[in-house]
Amino acid sequence: MFSRVSALLFGLLASLIFSAATYAKELPDFTELVEKQGPAVVNISTTQIVRTEGGMPNLPEGDPFYEFFKRYAPQMPREQESQSLGSGFIISADGYILTNAHVVDHADKITVRLTDKREFSAKVIGADKRTDVALIKIDASGLPKVTVGDPNKMKVGEWVVAIGSPFGFDSSVTAGIVSAKGRSLPQDNFVPFIQTDVAINPGNSGGPLFNMSGEVVGINSQIYTRSGGSMGLSFAIPIDVATQVADQLRSTGKVTRGRIGVTIQELTSELAESFGLAKPNGALISSVEKGAAADKAGIEVSDVILKFDGKAVNSSSDLPRIVAATKPGSSVVVELWRKGALKKVNVVIAKMQDEKVVAQSSSKNGGEASETISRLGLAVSELTPEQMQEIEVAGGLLIQDVKGSAARASGLQRGDVILAIGNVSIRSLKQFSQILKQVPPHRNVALLVKREDAASYIAIRLDEK
Repeated sequence: MFSRVSALLFGLLASLIFSAATYAKELPDFTELVEKQGPAVVNISTTQIVRTEGGMPNLPEGDPFYEFFKRYAPQMPREQESQSLGSGFIISADGYILTNAHVVDHADKITVRLTDKREFSAKVIGADKRTDVALIKIDASGLPKVTVGDPNKMKVGEWVVAIGSPFGFDSSVTAGIVSAKGRSLPQDNFVPFIQTDVAINPGNSGGPLFNMSGEVVGINSQIYTRSGGSMGLSFAIPIDVATQVADQLRSTGKVTRGRIGVTIQELTSELAESFGLAKPNGALISSVEKGAAADKAGIEVSDVILKFDGKAVNSSSDLPRIVAATKPGSSVVVELWRKGALKKVNVVIAKMQDEKVVAQSSSKNGGEASETISRLGLAVSELTPEQMQEIEVAGGLLIQDVKGSAARASGLQRGDVILAIGNVSIRSLKQFSQILKQVPPHRNVALLVKREDAASYIAIRLDEK
């Protein structure tokens, strides 16, 4: 009996040991990666001198300097030091370092500290706010450097490692997986972000994101947070995007981008159906800048760009990145969908200028002729000459009221101006009604709508009437 129990216990113990060993083999080991790549990761501290208005020091009324400061302190400007921390990584043995532009922005002094505790003053070679990439340089040689990988080969779900200085804690290592690729974030049109669940906190900015081969695949740049700390949503700039920017910064100190002068929007399933496309792939053109590269090439409003210079445009967010990366002055072939057919045009890429602030214009309600378009649930009126001049359009219909549930659900508002149905410009109520009568029931109609200074397509499904 005893021997049987012993055998059972021995078998159970052996099974547990085997299971633990198998489980341990399945878990990744980051130690070798950190030992080899860690020395190339640096801590970056910056100091900014902030000038502030003078103020009265905290002195008692009996102090002999009280009256002096009471009279003169308000006119005496003061200088205060503002400090911040970030991370970076060495990309060449002679001291070139990549980091985020926001880490070194407005810095009067930049100090780089290596893992061996050596400190160097750094200078900014160049910074690009549009991608949040900066290249800085320290006067050193024989430095450890990272190996650059290919983020396009990464797969969602694979392990990645971040090394940085969160909250000033040097050489902190965190790990996680790739949550998604090609993420578009608001106001970041030029970066297809890598999303991970790696713990990233303030101070990690500018640090490297490694794959399991020890190659840098991204620069940790942003986090999504409600508390100020990590919530498992972090975003990294793909290293191929960063190195393209760094190469230009190193050679010229600035980044030159291409532009064609169009406004685009995402192509939904409803809009794709209305334009006769089988899939909602591509970038829908909602406006074309007069005299710009696209205008000269013959690109029109309602065109859907499917390929640009041989590169597929799967979503609208792809196009700005592809165009921006194209060298100004070069001629490229653009494949687009127009009025139910494929078409190719040649576009000569222009140079992107500095961002401009566009003044907003307001529209006035109140055309005399008003009609309720029952199939859309809209009350519209023709624009007066004064209104057309004010909002700089050649025609269109002003929405006086939004009555139908489908129209309300689409986001249409009173004061919007309908410029076109599909690719047909609207000039009158009669023309508008005639076009709608020809559309079969339960079909999506694409309306080109202008609101303030922006125009975009909105899809509405017609009723049976």
